[in-house]
Amino acid sequence: MTDPDNPEKRPRKQRHLLLKIDSWIDSTIWNAGFRSAEIWEDITIFFRRFRVRGWKRIVFELGGEGLTLGAVAAVLMLALAQPAFEATKEDWRNRGDYAVTFLDRYGNVIGHRGVIHQNSVPIDELPDALIKSVLATEDRRFFDHFGIDVIGLFRAVVTNAQAGEVVQGGSTLTQQLAKNLFLSNERSIDRKITEAFLALWLEATLSKKEILSTYLDRAYMGGGTFGAAAAAQFYFGKSITDVNLAESAMLAGLFKAPAKYAPHVNLPAARGRANEVLTNLVQSGLMTEGQVIAARRNPATVVDRNQVESPDFFLDWAFDEVMRLSTRFHQHSLVVRTTIDMGLQSAAEDSVETSLREYGESYHAKQGAMVVLENGGAVRAMVGGRDYGESQFNRATKALRQPGSSFKVYTYSVAMESGMTPDTIVVDAPIYWGNWSPHNYANKYAGRVTIATAIAQSINTIPVRLAKEKLGIQPIRAMAKNLGVESPVRDDVTIPIGTSEVTVLDQATAYAVFPAGGYQSRRHGITQVLDYGGDVLYDFDRDEPPAKRVLSEKADTYMNQMLSRVPYVGTARKAALDNGILTAGKTGTTQAYRDAWFIGYTGNYTAAVWFGNDDYTSTNKMTGGSLPAMTFKRAMDYAHQGITLRQIPGTQPLPPDKTVKTVAAEPAEGSPPPLIRPRMLSVDSTRILKEIGQALKAAPPLTAQKVASAN
Repeated sequence: MTDPDNPEKRPRKQRHLLLKIDSWIDSTIWNAGFRSAEIWEDITIFFRRFRVRGWKRIVFELGGEGLTLGAVAAVLMLALAQPAFEATKEDWRNRGDYAVTFLDRYGNVIGHRGVIHQNSVPIDELPDALIKSVLATEDRRFFDHFGIDVIGLFRAVVTNAQAGEVVQGGSTLTQQLAKNLFLSNERSIDRKITEAFLALWLEATLSKKEILSTYLDRAYMGGGTFGAAAAAQFYFGKSITDVNLAESAMLAGLFKAPAKYAPHVNLPAARGRANEVLTNLVQSGLMTEGQVIAARRNPATVVDRNQVESPDFFLDWAFDEVMRLSTRFHQHSLVVRTTIDMGLQSAAEDSVETSLREYGESYHAKQGAMVVLENGGAVRAMVGGRDYGESQFNRATKALRQPGSSFKVYTYSVAMESGMTPDTIVVDAPIYWGNWSPHNYANKYAGRVTIATAIAQSINTIPVRLAKEKLGIQPIRAMAKNLGVESPVRDDVTIPIGTSEVTVLDQATAYAVFPAGGYQSRRHGITQVLDYGGDVLYDFDRDEPPAKRVLSEKADTYMNQMLSRVPYVGTARKAALDNGILTAGKTGTTQAYRDAWFIGYTGNYTAAVWFGNDDYTSTNKMTGGSLPAMTFKRAMDYAHQGITLRQIPGTQPLPPDKTVKTVAAEPAEGSPPPLIRPRMLSVDSTRILKEIGQALKAAPPLTAQKVASAN
């Protein structure tokens, strides 16, 4: 036997094999290294042929650096294109397959949305004068560029620089279509970058004719009309195929500012704009002066129409709601009964516009938004901006803005649910949460205060102290979601004082829980969807689940008691309604005065009001207790005329000494007159008619035998 521990005693063959393996490893490694060196030398010799010196080397170095930077730029461009990729995932073509007629809460037609493609006119059948007018005015190089007109953009930059202001746009017709289909009118670098990528995608996806046809079908043309065909019928009472040169020029002039140049609103302005279009035709070489002279001398006339205001911001949102519900039915031609009250809508629009017209310049605020919900969740009014014709971006449903102190109700709701009361004492003093420290208005601190006082005076340190020491951030986020906030709520220690962005509709929805007794507000803008045969395809009361409790009765009572003090002893004294109608709510003002809010409610209505600027510039120290509170009061004074008043749950009616002036009182000098709501029926008559309607709805259908016996 061999001894495994003694290598000297191993068989000679085994030792010889190990030596062979060792030798093979050594030689293989050496040969591999030697061969690698030879290959590297061959490569070096090969590339020496391309070595350059002098000025040629500079060119090659710059080329190499250019390739490197190009690779980096390609990665960056791919990252910037991600929003455009996300936008094109939606079925953007299918939206136009729906033809929807909208009715108000009383059954009156208030507008239309959608395009029926089989009734639209093919691009080849449109008048040549219309096509030329549009191209001469909107995009003269339309058939020459790839979606972005570099030459036109450079020309616009030079022209604007010489003028010292924006006098000429550089967007192509394709870019405008991308904005109309996928984006908003928000002025930002991000939006312009996304718009450019979408324009390139449209050019790669559609033909030039398809782009032009879609643009003419989808653009807003004023008067509640979308598309050139609808505008021709509305303004001239004729088919788009029959419009002449003067009418074509007037239609082409609407794309720039449909509200400003709508001929049924301002015919002289529309004719002046049409004359500019005719000049563009001559300057672009598409027509001669002799061809347009007749149109200059005989400008277009329009059909005499009584101007009917259309709640366009609301209709856009309601159309989106129809799209959301469309999975429940297959019909595409629909009649939709909405919740909108045109009287309240007009009052809300008037209130926002009056506030901006009187105080907007002094406060440096250019935009506002408002949403009014009736108790039960029906959206009765929606103002998405100052001028729909100028900007179709709905600031009530799409603009994410910091709510400031109006967000504090979610923190206090959690506090009330956790066992605290309005009389719970909390210390108002400086507090640090990591590296962050909130400050009160004017940097003043009150020491030991009750929660009721903290919410009335909008103290910042109190909700932060409650969140840090007792509540935590997650319960506050969950409360906001439960009450109806659909926007993403950030996981941040600063959210107790309102740094997480929300929409105006979010705030109205959440606050409407308080007058609902702690139940979901069930916000909705559609009560019924019917086909043209009258069959009910969707009914809100029938098809939606009942409201769930999201706030306990005790917590809801405490919140109502505290919030009903704010308009009388707190920061919203300009929001208290006339005739002693108890008002509750909360103000909100964000950092650097960028946003000002007031969200208030009574036993009947909840309304959220926001003022600010689209470009996020600061206002002139506007707070939620100023313009937003005043706007709320003006609209809500109107809304509460001639209706049965309801009490806010858990509160008592105002004592006589808290009753403020009545609607009939003389307005202050220089202030706008109060809005007077016309009385159509008395309260008792309305109640009796409702009872009759309910009885008829519950009655069994009549049969032929019953009718015969009755006769």
